[in-house]
Order: sequence, then C-alpha cells, then structure tokens
Amino acid sequence: MPVSLLWAVDVYGRVYSLSTAGQQWEHCHDAQMEFKRVTAAQQCCWGIACDNNIYLNVHASDLPVRYQEETYENQRWNPVDGFSERLLPSDRWQWSDVTGLQHQPLDSFRLPSDSWEWEADWYIDENFEGEPTEKGGWTYAIDFPATYTKDKKWNSCVRRRRWLRYRRYKAMDTWSKIPSQQTTLPDPFSDISCGGWEISEEPRGRLSLWAVSLQGKVWFREGIYHQNPEGSLWEEVSLPGEVVQISCGPGDLVWAALWEGQLIVREGIGRDCPKGTSWAVVDSPSPDVGAIHVAVGVNVVWAVTKDNKVWFRRGVNSHNPCGSGWISMVGEMIMVNVGLNDQVWGISCEDRAVYFRQGVTSSELSGKTWKVISVPRDGDRSHSSASANSLQSAGYYFSGEVRAQSVVSDVESDTEKGSTDGPACLVTSASPESFVDAPTDHTSDQPTDTPKARIPKVTSDSFISELVSDREPAKTIRDVGSAAPAVLEEETIPGEGEVKAPCTDSSLSPTQSGGLLDPQWSNVDLEEAQGQQAQTAADAESADTCSLSSVATYTLAMEDPYGADEHPLWAWVSGGGCSVDTHSQLNWFNCTMNTSSLVQSVQSMSLSVTPAQTAAWRRQIFEQLSERTKREMDNFRHYEQAIEQSVWVKKGTMQWWRDWKPHKWIDVHFALEQFSGPEGNKDGILFIYYNFYEEKKYLHAFINEVTILVPVLNDSKHTFAIYTPERTKQRWPIRLAAATELEMHDWLALLSVSCCDSRGIQGPPSKQAIWSITCKGDIFVSEPSPALEAMPYPTPCDQMFWRQVGGHLRTVECNSVGIVWGIGYDHTAWVYTGGYGGGFFQGLASSTDNIYTQTDVKSVYIYENQRWNPVTGYTNRGLPTDRYMWSDASGLHECTKTNTKPPSPQWTWVSDWAIDYSVSGGTDREGWQYAADFPASYHGYKTMKDFVRRRRWARKCKLNTTGPWQEIPPIPLSDVTILPCAAQSSVDVVPLWAISNKGDVLCRLGVTTLTPAGSSWLHVGTDQPFKSISIGAASQVWAIAKDSSAFYRGSVSPQSPAGDCWYHIPSPAKQKLKQVSVGRTSVYTVDENGNLWYRQGVTPSYPQGSSWEHISNNVRKVSVGPLDQVWIIADKVQGSHSLSCGTVCHRLGVQPMEPKGQSWDYGIGGGWDHITVRGNSMEPPRICLPSLTDPSAPAPRSPLLARSGEVNSNAVGC
Repeated sequence: MPVSLLWAVDVYGRVYSLSTAGQQWEHCHDAQMEFKRVTAAQQCCWGIACDNNIYLNVHASDLPVRYQEETYENQRWNPVDGFSERLLPSDRWQWSDVTGLQHQPLDSFRLPSDSWEWEADWYIDENFEGEPTEKGGWTYAIDFPATYTKDKKWNSCVRRRRWLRYRRYKAMDTWSKIPSQQTTLPDPFSDISCGGWEISEEPRGRLSLWAVSLQGKVWFREGIYHQNPEGSLWEEVSLPGEVVQISCGPGDLVWAALWEGQLIVREGIGRDCPKGTSWAVVDSPSPDVGAIHVAVGVNVVWAVTKDNKVWFRRGVNSHNPCGSGWISMVGEMIMVNVGLNDQVWGISCEDRAVYFRQGVTSSELSGKTWKVISVPRDGDRSHSSASANSLQSAGYYFSGEVRAQSVVSDVESDTEKGSTDGPACLVTSASPESFVDAPTDHTSDQPTDTPKARIPKVTSDSFISELVSDREPAKTIRDVGSAAPAVLEEETIPGEGEVKAPCTDSSLSPTQSGGLLDPQWSNVDLEEAQGQQAQTAADAESADTCSLSSVATYTLAMEDPYGADEHPLWAWVSGGGCSVDTHSQLNWFNCTMNTSSLVQSVQSMSLSVTPAQTAAWRRQIFEQLSERTKREMDNFRHYEQAIEQSVWVKKGTMQWWRDWKPHKWIDVHFALEQFSGPEGNKDGILFIYYNFYEEKKYLHAFINEVTILVPVLNDSKHTFAIYTPERTKQRWPIRLAAATELEMHDWLALLSVSCCDSRGIQGPPSKQAIWSITCKGDIFVSEPSPALEAMPYPTPCDQMFWRQVGGHLRTVECNSVGIVWGIGYDHTAWVYTGGYGGGFFQGLASSTDNIYTQTDVKSVYIYENQRWNPVTGYTNRGLPTDRYMWSDASGLHECTKTNTKPPSPQWTWVSDWAIDYSVSGGTDREGWQYAADFPASYHGYKTMKDFVRRRRWARKCKLNTTGPWQEIPPIPLSDVTILPCAAQSSVDVVPLWAISNKGDVLCRLGVTTLTPAGSSWLHVGTDQPFKSISIGAASQVWAIAKDSSAFYRGSVSPQSPAGDCWYHIPSPAKQKLKQVSVGRTSVYTVDENGNLWYRQGVTPSYPQGSSWEHISNNVRKVSVGPLDQVWIIADKVQGSHSLSCGTVCHRLGVQPMEPKGQSWDYGIGGGWDHITVRGNSMEPPRICLPSLTDPSAPAPRSPLLARSGEVNSNAVGC
C-alpha cells in the first residue's frame, strides 16, 4: 500500500504530518505562521491560518501540474488585402476564445497567483484534429462559426489558428495562499473540509471544498481539479440556519453542525451537481445536548455533542444520506475525523492526544476501541542539545540594541495580519542560559528561580481561534502606550531609536534556531508571569495590564513549549489523505515519548511604537500617494473618455412554434446580436432563421421592442415566450423551446439583461413598481411611467416592459413605500428583501445580497371518472363520446397516475397520489362526486338519476429556487393587503391585514419601511372564516367571508389598528363574491361568475356605500391603486388566433368625477393570474389641450378608445 499522511495541528498552531510508514510526527517547517485547522486529501492539504486566509499544500509528484491557456487568432478575407485582421462589425473578436464571444488577446492572460509560472512563450498549434496543418497553423471555413478544415478552399472566407501557452504550478510541498476573489468575502473562515473525489472521475483530481465563515455561512469552492488545484471562486450556499462546522466525505456525503445544536445534511449531490440542491435537518443525538462537531466518510457519520460524547450514525449511505439512528460510543472527544476507508481518528477531551479507532471494517463500521497514537515529534530532544549559537543569539537580544528598522519591519508584518493601528509592542525571548548576561533589576545575591514551562489553558477545540481573538486590537497605540509602563519599563536612546527593557519572566521555550528570524506568534497571559517586578506592576494597574495582555502583547513561539514528560497537545486532526485498512501495519502505538529532562523558560522584552512615529509614518504615506495621483492623473485630464463600441453575437439552435397553420415545432437557428452605441447605450436584435419550402427566411425583433420574456408551462419542453407590443395585441408571442433547462435559463438571463440594458433599467424594482404573477407562479415587475394614468392619452399598457424577479408565489401585494409581501402556493408568507434577480439569474443579472432560498409546494389534480351500467354498476368503461376515464378537470386531456408529470422540470414529487376529499360540492366516504352526466353539477351523494361519478386525486410537488424573499413564519396565509400610501406619505407604522389559511383575520404589528416583516400578529375576531381582505388609503378595511358575504371594519385608525366591529354589506343579487380591492375612495369586488362590481355611494360619512353597480364580466382578479386606478386580470380576451385567458387589462378614463372609468385597454397576456398596482402613487401629468377649450375645434379622439371603446358591458370581450 502506498505511503500516505495523517495531518494534525497542535494547540500552538503548528502543522505536523504522520506517515503510515513512519514513527514520528514530522513538523511542516515551511509553515511560517500558525494554523487553525487543516483538511487533507491524498494529493493535497488545505488549511486555515491564523490570518484567516486559506492556504494550500500540494504534494509533489512525478506528474507536474500544468494548465494549458489557449486563444484563437481570427482573420477574414477581403478582395484588397486578402486575409487580414479587418473583420466585419458582426464578426467575432480578432483574438477570442473558441466560441468567439470572449475577447482574449495574448497580453490579457495573467497568472492566477504567485504559485504559478509560465513554462515558455506563446506558440502556434500546428496540429488540427491530430493532423499537421500547413505552415502557420491556419484552419479555414466559410464563415464564423462553421466547420473548419486544414485545407484552404475557394470559398474559405475566414480562417483562424490556435495559440497555446502552458503555466506550471510551482508551489509544491509548500503552503501557498489562495488568492482572494474580486468580490471579497464578508467575513473570515472558521472551518474547512474537502472531499468529493469519488463523485466523478472527470475532470481528473476533482475535489469539493466546503468552508464555514464566522457568521455561520457556508461557501463552496468551484473549479478544483488537477490542472487547477487552487480552484476558481467561492460560491455561497443557502442555509436553514447558522453553521458552526462542516464535514465532507470522499463521496456524496456532506453534513454540518448548526449553532443551535442540530445537524443538517446536504441532499442532491451528484456528478452534475457537486454542491447539492437542498438541506435536510437531523436532530442532535441527545435531545438535551446539541451537537458541536460532525465527521463523515463514505458510509459513516460520527458526531460529538457539547458534553464531548461521541455518537455513531447508523444506516447512512448514498441513497439515505440522513441515516436512521444514533448509537452512543465509548470515550469523550473534542473532535473526530473520518478518513479513507471510513477509518476514524479523534482528539481526546482529557489529555488532548490523538486516538485511532481500531477494528473499523466494512462489516463493522463503528470499530471496536480507541487507541492512542504515541509517537514522538521530530523536534523532541534534550534541552542540553542547545548550541552555543543559541546562547550567543539570545544574549545579543538582551544586549539592549534593537534597531529602529526592525521596528518598522515588524509593524509591516503585523499590519498584514489585520492590525489596524499597528502593534502595541513586540516581544522577544531568550533561553534560560542567557539570563546571566541579561540586565535585570535583581541583585547578584538573589537566587534566580528557573521558571516552569506553562501550557496555555485549553478549554475547547477552538484554541487557535482563541489565539486569534486575542490579537484583535481593541485599543489604539496611544491607549496601549499609556498602559505599557504598568508592565514594562522603557528607555529610548535618542539618535538611534534603540529600546532597552528589563526582563519579565514568562513561560515559553527557545526557538528552533535560537534566534528571532521568521518568528511564530503565540499567546501568553501576562497576568501569570512569574517575575516579581512585573507582577507588582500588574497588581498596581491590573486593568491596563489585562488589556495589554489580551490585546497586543505576544511572545515568540519557540520550538518546544512542552515540558519534559508531557506529550503534545493537539487541536485538530485530518485523515482525509491517510489510507489505512485492516491489513495495514502501523508503527504508531509502540513508540515511547521522549522523556528527557527538559527545563524551559522565557524572557520577554517589549518594543513599542510611539504615536508620534505612527503619525509621521502615515503622513509620509499620504504625501507619497498624493504625488503619485497628481503625476498619473493631471497630465491626462485633457484626454477624451474612451467609449467602447462593439458588436457581439450569440447563436444557438432551438425549436420555434411557427406562426402559420398547421402549428408545430420546427428547428430554427436563434441569434442575438448586441451592439454598443457611440454614447455607450446598448441595443440589439433577435434573429430566428427558418426554412419555408426549402427557402431560407428569418424573423427578427428589436431588443428595445421586447416587452416581456416569459417561461411557459410545459411538461415536455423547456419553452419560453417573447412578446412585443404588436404580438401582445395579437395574443400570439414568439414561442421557443431550448434543448435543456440550463440552456433555456441561460438564454432567458441573457435576453433579460439585454432588454434591461437597452431600456436603462438596473437594480431592484422601484417602490412604485407594478407587480404581477403568472399562472406558473413566476413574478414580474414593471416600472410605470408617469403617463400611464394620464388623460386623455395614457401610455398603452401593451407597451409596458416587464422583467422577471426570482422566486415563486401565488399572490403578491405592495405599497408605495416599498413594502412587498407575497404568499406561496403552500400558503407560506414571504416578504421582499430589496434585492433583484435570483432563480436562474446569476452574475450581473442578480444582486449579490438579499437573495435567499425559497421553496413552494403545490398540488396536481387528476380525476377518475366512471359511468354506471345495469350489469356491473359503476365501472371505468364509458361511452365512446365520454371523457377519458382518467382526465383533467375539463375531461379533454387524458391524465393517468403514471403519465402525469409535475408542472415543469423544476418541480419534483414529494408525495404519492391520494384521494382529495376537499372538493367543492362535497364527496362521499370514498371521495366520489355524482352527476347525471359529463359535465354537470356534481354533488357528494348518490341519487337515482346519477349515471356518472368522479373523484379527484391529488399529489404534491415541490419547487426549490432562490429570490429576494424571506419567509415569515409561522402562520400560513391565504390573502394579504397593505395600506396604499400616497407618494409623499409619512406613515411610520404601515397597517397590514391578512387572512390565515383557516380563515382567521389578522393584523400585523410593527410593519415599517425598515422592518417590512413586522413583529407580531394581532388576531381580529370574526363570526365566520374569511377568504379575501383589502385596506384602502383611508384605512377602510373591506373583507369577503367564505360564504361570499361582504363586511366592512369600522373605526380602524393608527390608534386602534384592529378597529372595533364588522358591518355586514349585502352582496349583489344572486351573486357570490370572492375578492375585494379598495383604493383611495373606490371599492371593487369580483364574484365567482367573473363579474366586476363597483360600490356606489361610498363617502367619508358613509363608508359602507349604498349599492353595487356592474362594470364588466370575464374578470378573474381586480386591483385598485392608491389613486383609484383599476387593473384586472381578465379571461376570454379575443386574440388573432383564439381567446386568451389571464390577460392584464387597464381601466381607462378613471377620474375623481368618474371613478368607474370608460373602457378597457389590453396589456400582457394570457397566462396571468394576479396583479397589484397598489404601489403606483405617481400622479399623472396634467395636460391642457387647446382643443378642449376651443368650442369650434373638433374633440380629439384617442386611438385606444377607438380600438376598445366598449363601455361597461362585456368590455373585456366574451
């Protein structure tokens, strides 16, 4: 078996490795600093240093780490110059990647970090598909992109050749710092774990690296494989809570421990998704004591609880990553680690020794017993072996001469470690033999006690983190300087800047070389110093001494801080790269520790930097920066600003639902050409190339004319629709289908960014935005123009631009101060966080913060239909004219249990099919509803005239996505409404009312612009359950009960946010109301038959109104804004091909004297399910037309009114 390494970190932050064939811990001498934790694989070891940076140690091997950089040189032929660098504006870059989309000149390539070096210069690849090319390496084609050949032909209009350059990873067997990415991480890392090398063999050497930050966030390192051992970037992983520690196994197991003591398991890890999809929560092994540590392997999970008990998880495998139960194990550990072959190591709580779990086999994964690893370290030796050089070196440091230059260098090194104001003091040390030459305040006849070695107090496995916390400066230099005399006496020699200080006894040990080159820092508590003078001064000013000790006093960590008979104290162990099995012969348990007598002591001396020196140093740096700025900027102020004018094209293949009959999917080529204008503005054109009777044709659309990009609900294809104003009028968008879901999302994100760029829209939606939701649950927003409600010529709503926001909701409500709430299909309440993007929007299309994980659950329904016959009774044999025996609600489509799929590929089943008894009209005990025939009115009991019956089956599916939404637990809601404030409103606490899933009326307290989620719920008493509620601009609250009756809440005010009583409002004759919306003065309702009603007679003195007036039919939802503007979701709108259901419509002509409006203007649709305009409080511009004041002038006529001039009756079409 090849030799492998076990890695460990002691409590002083030094890294050691133990070979499977070795008998001693080998100190990693390359480490010039202390480490907190390490995590190992067979080819490398990762670590977190005490400067909070990630370091990588790649093991040297015969196979070098080489990475091939490539770029392509592109040329086009023209009649004058032949092949030249002059390309067409629509061509790719002269130097580009293989796709032509990325600009890659030779001088743009940089080494990723200092750990890389170039092997040679750029050279031309003269091979093409394994065959040599002609001189120059050119390959030819008709156009970009096309099929390239090495032979030049008469129609070869373009050519390209590949340039190559290799870079080699040179930092082998040494710790190299991982470069930070451009977007700096919000906080340092506290834990790290690597694994996942068994998930996929391609690319070779692929690793998964997980890290935990101090704020409890989890990050995943992308792009780690053999040719790129450092990885490419950190990506944050959404969490259900704050994580304290994480562990990644060689396969697809990833567990983490939460601050609350629970454990979470990463699900969905696979070859195509190494970072997984979701988390599952597992309770702590002990109900009273939370877990603080977890370690996973291939098929095992070990955990440690806060009382240091060790637990083993049984039943863990790739198909059941959560396991089945916990088993308590013998022993108390502060941490455990699982390596290759599921072998286990741990660090004992009692003596801080490394233990190995013996007897771990594939049949007995829990092992048999713990056995201590008792091997010496390579630095264990007698104290008498110290050389004379050590004595001389120590004596020099106590001779009282320390140059000012050394102070500056120490300041700089400490500044790199995160100190803000520079170090307060720098402490040196010497061996006991040097005390003879050291100047002290003790008389010659006083005996000098040899100080005893002191081991720092160890209270947890996070000892190194404790060291780091001690270094965080809490005082300025001036503060520490004032405290220094309480501990050490200083004397500065003018002219040379030298510092003398008396010695104070401390307890550390000599360095390996005896000198102070490349010192390592360690924590020393000055309160326990044994020097009498230091102790007396410390007692005099204990507060300042304590501050100095904990903030800015360090000692040089020497080679061996342990006593003669003491074993090393370990803080962390990692066996991820240690290959041990039942046949391994290990020599770890037979060696005795070096017990030679070793008496160690320390002397420390303080070097302080005065505030005057710091001020002078800062002033000098500022002057140098000012001179540099002047030199580099002032001489070029007369130059014009450079504006890039470029054209780039992205092409692909898709399917298009063609416009003419017979409608069907045909293969097309799809291209987006985007260009930048001279003023920096961006625009573009969409092209769809298709064949019509063997003739090539194309369809195009300008990006600035695209009004919306909509993912379309389809269970077999990944489709989306593109709308323009003209196609919105026709109700016939451009429908396209991509080959994969990822490709569709890439195109949607790219097209959305292009549309926003062409319209100058960036960032999150404004407070005045109009929100809408499709029947698929996708969320869209539109920025209203001031002329949207203008009279007499408002902006047509088919020209409104809608952009998608990540997330998934069933309903959404907003107001003009930026408070937005939504409700999912599973009745979960969500509040908008102020971000944008999420979902498939990444990079520039999404904000980096305020994006959270969002889940939603909905039910899919199918119907089982049966017909009665005299012989067999009810059976699944129907008449030839009957509907399918398994169908949807309409009966037109066959839907069986086996062929019914989730609404789209993003949804996954989370339950089995079950009978649904909550059907309108009631059911019998078996869930059946009866009727005379299909279709008819169904009831829940059988009569003599019922010849058919049906029952509904339901199955739940779940969607996991991301968006700018945060969950508001714990009450599920069915409706929500927010006070529609005016544009200049000064409301501190915004009234928000809601209805729970059970029909209870609730009032949310503490809702403000800073805390839009509010603080708590206030229950409002009702006599019956409710289903819809709305609050107007004057705090008038209207609601609809589940029996369809209307109510008005009286006396609602800021002083009485819940009001006092409900007033019953009679419903329209023979109609059952289902939804209500209240604006500034207007009240609109929609009944179950799709009729829209307006409440007449509403006045401040009589807010209940007098009667209902019918406005329109075929209405699904209504939203009344803060200016009484009326928008609806309408059904059965006539398009160029068919009726369109779910269309956004705007009521025209709404004025204070005519609140019912005049006619409808049709907007985007169909497929829409919800809209809210309650945030749009922009007053329309007042337009005075001369023709209106001149009686002789003809009255103007709006083209919109001419197009849709129906008033009230059937205004939406039928």
